Amino acid sequence: MKIKIRQELKKDHKAVFVIIEQAFKNEKLGDHREQFLVERLRKSKAYIPELSLVAEIDSKLVGHILLTKIKIENKSRSFDSLALAPVSVRPDYQSRGVGAKLIESAHNIAKRLGYKSIVLLGHKNYYPRFGYKKASYYGIKLPFEAPDENCMVIELVKNGLDNVSGLVDYPKEFYQ
Repeated sequence: MKIKIRQELKKDHKAVFVIIEQAFKNEKLGDHREQFLVERLRKSKAYIPELSLVAEIDSKLVGHILLTKIKIENKSRSFDSLALAPVSVRPDYQSRGVGAKLIESAHNIAKRLGYKSIVLLGHKNYYPRFGYKKASYYGIKLPFEAPDENCMVIELVKNGLDNVSGLVDYPKEFYQ
């Protein structure tokens, strides 16, 4: 099974909407509206087209990932970072490496674009395999109530989070 990762195109939007909807349909922690978040983020200033990726198998869309611009802010400084939200794989293609390939591809592109870190709220048993650690380890907090073990961050480059701490400032589209 060959998984092809490419940048999302406008013609993919309807299929991606369905993929996200299906992927989160039975998710206990989500609000089952992640597909609408992606639609809002595509229209926002936080959107980076190169970091909206789809996965194809035999020319069929089976997954999607989106990284968008965020800030990590404290009293004296503001730091650029990215939010991973969401990564989605069609249920019939889950546990086949599609999500991993999307995450690794997104990490590589983000590094090439000069980003140093990514923040996410996700499954505590899934993301650490990619190098994610608790955000609290770095003194980074998310602006909403969530279990500490689900709030994570990764350094895309060595020492990418040196002297970085503070509260994550998500784009307003995350709250609509």
